[in-house]
Amino acid sequence: MSGNSEHDLLLREGRKIVEGLAKTLSPMCEVVLHDLRTPEHSIVMIENNLSGRELGGNATEMGFARIADPDFPGVIANYANQFPDGRAVKSTSIGLKDSKGNFVAAICLNIDISYLQSITTYLGDLTRVDSDKASPENLGVAEGSVEDRVQQFASQHNKSPSSLSSAEKRKLVQMLSNDGVLERRGAADRIAALLGSTRSSIYYYLEKK
Repeated sequence: MSGNSEHDLLLREGRKIVEGLAKTLSPMCEVVLHDLRTPEHSIVMIENNLSGRELGGNATEMGFARIADPDFPGVIANYANQFPDGRAVKSTSIGLKDSKGNFVAAICLNIDISYLQSITTYLGDLTRVDSDKASPENLGVAEGSVEDRVQQFASQHNKSPSSLSSAEKRKLVQMLSNDGVLERRGAADRIAALLGSTRSSIYYYLEKK
C-alpha cells in the first residue's frame, strides 16, 4: 500500500471513530479529526461543534508538536483546556501513526465541563443544610431502614432473608424488637414479607424465647 493510500485509510477509519464518539458523548463533547499532513488546514471533521472552529482550520500547538516529534505521546488524556469564550474544558488528544511511525492524524475530544460544574454547584446548593440547626421534627423512619437491618443480618449468615432457618429468624426478630424496630408502623408486615413469613409468625418468634 502506498503512503498516500495508507494515510487516506487512516483518515477514513478516523472519521468513523469521530462519528461514533460524537454520537455517544453528545451534546457536551466536541470531537475533532485533524489531518496532520496539512497542519495549516488540518480540521477535516468536527462534530458537536462547541469551540466555533470550522473545517479547514489549523492544527493546535499539540498537533504541530506531534508532527515535529514522532516520539510525542500517542495519547494525552484529561488535560485542562478552554474554549475561546472562556468555558472550562477537559480534553484528550489521540495521535494516529502510519506504518512508518509518523503521526498522520489526530482525534481530539473536548468536553465542556463548565456545564457539569454548574450542575455540581446547583446540586451542592440544593442538598446543603444548616448543620448547626437541630431538626424540630421527625418525618418518619427512612423507608429502607427496616429492610437494611434484615438484609444485613442475612448477609452475615451468607443467606437471603427468606432462607434463614427458624432459629435465625427468631434471633433476628428478637434483636429487632430489642432495638425498637418492631414499634415502627408497618415494620412487622415488612419484616414478614422479607422473611417469607406471616405477621403472626413474627410475634410467634417473639414469644418463643
